[in-house]
Amino acid sequence: MMTTLNEWFEKGIPAKDFVASMKVHKESLQSIYDRFSVSEVDQDFFNDLKAKDLRVIIITEDWCGDAMMNIPILLNIAEAANIETHMVLRDQNLELIDQYLTNGTARSIPIFIFIDKNGEEKAVWGPRAPKVQEKVMELRSVLPAKDDESFEAEQKEVFKKMTQAFSEDKQLWNEVYSSIKEVLVKI
Repeated sequence: MMTTLNEWFEKGIPAKDFVASMKVHKESLQSIYDRFSVSEVDQDFFNDLKAKDLRVIIITEDWCGDAMMNIPILLNIAEAANIETHMVLRDQNLELIDQYLTNGTARSIPIFIFIDKNGEEKAVWGPRAPKVQEKVMELRSVLPAKDDESFEAEQKEVFKKMTQAFSEDKQLWNEVYSSIKEVLVKI
């Protein structure tokens, strides 16, 4: 029998408990959360969202750089719109992530599944804002072929640059914010 979205939500870990338990990107996630804030001009948008009584299931893992950047932005949105957030770990819940594959094949995270109080899916966002994807592709464009002996070292360098950009580039944060808002405004 298939698990419902309400059951996945209930199975999830409340956001603050997940953040408290993080081992990999906790400080960076917390730093982004503290330095990012939603726009005051969006107050009407948040009031409209509050009326929709939404909840969100976040499929994630604490080692994920995309999650490190996207989750604190979502948490700021969730606070402004009174959206309850629960985290579901991807690697322990393949049945759920396999329903939300990126490009039909990749178990990319984070994935945000917005549901109403009845557990009906209202919107899905993730794993990246389009402009962030462009930045990642630009950074990866310098990588040699996978069978090249320098690939692994070069890839580590690219990951380091991506993590730094995700941790510090407020323009990327604003791209994530705008992208999530674009999805939520359609609900």
